[in-house]
Amino acid sequence: MDFWSRLLAHTPLSTASSRKDFAKDPARRLHRFEKEYSHLLQTWRNSSNLANDHEAAEQIEIRLQELTSLLSDESRRPLPHPCIAFSAAKQVYIPVAKIATSSFSEWIIKEAVLFFATLIESEEEAFVENDSFSASLTNLLVRITGANSIRLGADTEARVVELAFNITTKIRLDPDILSAWFKSQPDGPQEGKQLQLDSRERFTGRTQKQDFPLFYLLIDYIHHDGKVGDFARTGLLYIIEAASTSVALEQWIVESDLSTLMATGLGALYSQLSRKLVIDHPSSDLPPVLALSDYQHPKSQYEVVTSCSPEFQSHLDTFLSHLLFWQDVLNHCRSVEVKSTLLEHFQVIFLQQLLYPSLLESSDIDGGSSVAVLTYLRRILESVDHPDMINLILHYLLALPDIVASVPSNSGDVISAARKRKSMDLATMMASKGDEAADPLLFNLVDLVLACLRSQSQQTIYVTLQLVSVILKRHHRYAVITLLYTESVLGMSSYRTTGAHQQEVEYLMSLAGTIGGQDNFDDIYENVLKDTLVRLENHPCSIKLVTPKTSTHNHKLPAIPNALPGAPRDVRSHTLNPDDPLLNIIVDRLETFFLNPVDTNLALTEVIFDLAVCGFMHLEGWFLRNPHTYVYDEDSDEPPLPEPPLDPESPEYEEYKQTQRMQQCRKRPKWTPSNAPRLLRTLQTLCDEVAAFRETVPRFDDLLQQRREAFQIADSAAPAATSMRPKNPPNATPSRSRTPAVDRAAAEERRNVSREPPSGLEGFAQRILSELGTPSRSGSPRGRKELNRSSTDRPSPVPFPLPDRDSPSEFKGPLRPTAVIARSYSPGGMANPPSWDGRGDAVANQAKAFEAIDQSILARQVGLPDVGARQPTPRVAPIPLNFAKAESTATGIDDINSGSERPSASDDIESPPVPEDSKTDVSVSAEEQTVSVSHVLTNTIVLQSFLFELASLVQVRAGLFDEVRFT
Repeated sequence: MDFWSRLLAHTPLSTASSRKDFAKDPARRLHRFEKEYSHLLQTWRNSSNLANDHEAAEQIEIRLQELTSLLSDESRRPLPHPCIAFSAAKQVYIPVAKIATSSFSEWIIKEAVLFFATLIESEEEAFVENDSFSASLTNLLVRITGANSIRLGADTEARVVELAFNITTKIRLDPDILSAWFKSQPDGPQEGKQLQLDSRERFTGRTQKQDFPLFYLLIDYIHHDGKVGDFARTGLLYIIEAASTSVALEQWIVESDLSTLMATGLGALYSQLSRKLVIDHPSSDLPPVLALSDYQHPKSQYEVVTSCSPEFQSHLDTFLSHLLFWQDVLNHCRSVEVKSTLLEHFQVIFLQQLLYPSLLESSDIDGGSSVAVLTYLRRILESVDHPDMINLILHYLLALPDIVASVPSNSGDVISAARKRKSMDLATMMASKGDEAADPLLFNLVDLVLACLRSQSQQTIYVTLQLVSVILKRHHRYAVITLLYTESVLGMSSYRTTGAHQQEVEYLMSLAGTIGGQDNFDDIYENVLKDTLVRLENHPCSIKLVTPKTSTHNHKLPAIPNALPGAPRDVRSHTLNPDDPLLNIIVDRLETFFLNPVDTNLALTEVIFDLAVCGFMHLEGWFLRNPHTYVYDEDSDEPPLPEPPLDPESPEYEEYKQTQRMQQCRKRPKWTPSNAPRLLRTLQTLCDEVAAFRETVPRFDDLLQQRREAFQIADSAAPAATSMRPKNPPNATPSRSRTPAVDRAAAEERRNVSREPPSGLEGFAQRILSELGTPSRSGSPRGRKELNRSSTDRPSPVPFPLPDRDSPSEFKGPLRPTAVIARSYSPGGMANPPSWDGRGDAVANQAKAFEAIDQSILARQVGLPDVGARQPTPRVAPIPLNFAKAESTATGIDDINSGSERPSASDDIESPPVPEDSKTDVSVSAEEQTVSVSHVLTNTIVLQSFLFELASLVQVRAGLFDEVRFT
């Protein structure tokens, strides 16, 4: 209203109070709304072409803004609402939709979308239920998002999809609204049209878009990122959920091309992923466990993408998000027929046509195609947890036998017939391509895994171990009948006795003790026990074993629902066959533990742990000794039992027999290498190799303690940097409370490779060692005090005594750090250090010299020691692990101080040769490989942590799953 109008109407010049009074008056508000609407129509009719008439387009945009503002303000005020009633009575939305569709102006379209959204949000006059309103809005949305429309901006596009989402929200809350937006065509004319179309046109659902345009509008945006894709996917989920209340909509969805579009869209996103991949980490974000090892960044190659590439990460995240959308659709779908149609298209279009062929054609000699497809499969199995999708993927890739069964349906024969027609169209569609799908019966996932584990490529081995770990950890019931050769366990006779259990736990603890260290291992082992308990309780197979049975009538848990037949049965008590190919390949890789890359060792130990974590998997035979092979000594420390009662029928005689059985179970079997599984013998060999390294590498214990302290510093600094790391990277290095971080400067100098100064964790690792220096040669006042001592007088950490293979039971009590006197490795062979007398420069120079010597030791190249050919050395009197009960004799300490060689666990007994048929050729020439001492130190700490985990696993399982016999 201009100045002259206000003057003639005797209105005041002050607009603040007049606008406030105007908004409160419904009559004046309606008069304003009618006038703006009249000006809108007049401007539109007077303009022949809004696309070229910019002045008219600007006026229309302003009028639409005023109308929307009036409606929005009125909806927040008390009744009455005459503007909203006028819009419903005069059907204002019809010309507004026509103006927006003919304007080809994004600004007008944006204001029209806001106008419709305001009417819907007012929740008055039943706009959403009105057929005219739905027709106008549907026509607007289809025209502005069609192929011939203008390109909308991101903000306008988001408003369009949000408007469609708001409509689906109304449909979800009130299913009666569906009839205004979904109008299925009558069967008569439609059947005649269907006969004129070929199978491909029927398959893609070309004749059904006019039935439910809002449905296809949302489908077009489900692949978008940001809130546009979120609105589209959620709105589509609401429509699929509404199919359970409408038989017509359920049949329409079955016959539509929803499943086809979703499957082809997923396949298109999978095809965008790189065919060749190498696992790498950014130099600025290198994990500590790799930074302090012989890790080298892969060389860049043509068509090979690194896993840390931002573009690759974006494509992978997009693919996985759409895969999760599949899972959400199945979770929201209550129709068995719709779900079966979706899963059938997922199998035929994605699994058979894309995923399995990529696995079949992969190779580890063409630049990393095996690394790529195995990584993608691992991420798929990690991301998806819907039982039907998991069953479909693993059932097909593992070539499990199909079981033909009828799928129950509650929607009648009409929908079942529609699904059968859709299945026939799918089969015809695939047959028209002329490509015969490969059969997993000839080469399945098990064959691929075993072949990749025998590969010479460390990256292929690493990603394959990660894949096996995911299958064992999340989908163990599929691995029991495919990846693993298992045997059933019947009765309690196959359970280990209490004496054998204590003996084996102490043996594993004593193996960890041979590596030694100065940390408080009681606290460390306590934390490992807690972590192991959590992992055992969270395993999917263990829920039936750990769930308390509160009643005798509800102890049977519901089975996992599977819409598709052929799912494996529930896991039962079993054990692993010692001749299992997968187990033997893993043990083969374990034998070269100190030569393996650190990330491979972490994945390797993770797989071994996952093999034993299932509550139905018994450890006897492949991990622990078989109870049927126990051999007992005739001489026993147990007190003799009293004479048995004469009457066998008396209660006293039964009590006597019970005591006799308990005493027999408490006896510890004789420890012989012949009845120990290969896995235990390999762990013993690795500890022997650590002892050999200790004998040949100067200052091995001091350097190992430095490395352990470096890891602790890196772990304490890790929480500050975790917020800046990407989420769930595909090359994530497994971490189980044993993450190390090591210096690579010495290895770089050895290679004489010119490169830029280290950054991130690599530089941080160098600073760690430079700050730590040498514990016994520190430049601090404490270090000077220690340097004034003689070399035979200086305390140094010594690892725990080596376990005797014959009698591991002699190491009893908790694991505690033990400090004794040991020989010193002084640089230059100096017998006595010089007297410093406050000369600070000499201290600094000497500290630098010692650091340089340590760096040279860390850079030294070593190979695997031949522990079988080493000469036996005099054994030092063993020191009990229980520090409180230790009674150190002067003779034992003098032997150590005199520089006697450290004992070896391989003394007196040689490991029996491993049968050739039980080992697998992995094409690893360990004799020719060398690694740095720094690499050996990192793997040594990983080995010690792994031994703690194995000991905790055996100990926790015994109490959680009641695996030990007492009688």
